[in-house]
Amino acid sequence: MNPKQIPNAITISRMVASLPLLYFLIEGNSRVAFWIAMLAGMSDSIDGYLAKKFDWRTALGGLLDPIADKLLLSVCFIGLAWQHAIPFWLCVLVLGRDVVIVTGAWVWWKTIGPFKPMPSWISKLTTFFQIVYVGLKLADLAYAFVPEIALSLLLWLVIGFTIASGLDYFIRYGSRALRAWRKQ
Repeated sequence: MNPKQIPNAITISRMVASLPLLYFLIEGNSRVAFWIAMLAGMSDSIDGYLAKKFDWRTALGGLLDPIADKLLLSVCFIGLAWQHAIPFWLCVLVLGRDVVIVTGAWVWWKTIGPFKPMPSWISKLTTFFQIVYVGLKLADLAYAFVPEIALSLLLWLVIGFTIASGLDYFIRYGSRALRAWRKQ
């Protein structure tokens, strides 16, 4: 294997890890699920470090890395909702926002042309709060040590930022799409 492909191999292993992660979440084995999620999170840091440090960045890696991250986060929300550890509507909210964004990007690509996503600061904060919430929720299920007030606060931050981020994408890209369509 070409060393330049090492970060991609790590990213693909993170995608593959989503299957056992979902399995252990559905089965209620929170400790194993927690450690799979933690290892997957560490692998994200490692592949990013290698890609930047040794300039092993590739177009494929640029595409696969955010897909792997979103896949793992989605699996966590689905598995936690399945366990009734989080409200089902929260899972629908988080995944629904992502479906709307992907659908909007697809419509843009089909009607306007190439789509270059530019995540906003609010989108990055949304992802940050979602990851922290899921990580602490998994830790609490596995080891029961996270204060309920922390989980409640994070829950509200996830709700607020997910809604705000969805609206931000809708307004920003919707207005750009309208301008592009008017030019045509």
